[in-house]
Amino acid sequence: MQTNTDKGSARAELLPVAAGAAVGIAATGAALTLADFDSPLRAPFTLFFLVAAPAAAVGSALRGLDAAVRIVLGVAGALALDLLVAQTMLALHLWSVHGGVAAVGLLSLLMLAPALLGRARRPGRGLAEPRKSGGGC
Repeated sequence: MQTNTDKGSARAELLPVAAGAAVGIAATGAALTLADFDSPLRAPFTLFFLVAAPAAAVGSALRGLDAAVRIVLGVAGALALDLLVAQTMLALHLWSVHGGVAAVGLLSLLMLAPALLGRARRPGRGLAEPRKSGGGC
């Protein structure tokens, strides 16, 4: 029989697995589109990439907020970025599917870079270590 603490630890262990699966699906969608590979998974995986990549980048910039708020703002920011890229490419008469996916991927990577560099500069804190609060007894 499982207790509530067992369920919580099982959820905590599944989070990295779910994140890895999401990254794999998004990367597969981008690769299928950029390689122009004809597959029935191309459209849904690419759509997932176009929402998940910018949402993760925006969410990583909003570290101080609650998780639910970060998810909502990340998805809203992802849709805004997708629309901005599409409208800019259309206005410049440069629209292509490959270019759109590449532009969204590049902009997402540029937005994610400060968060990744910030983590790289703070050695000594592993994924499982909690943050230490300043001061106190």
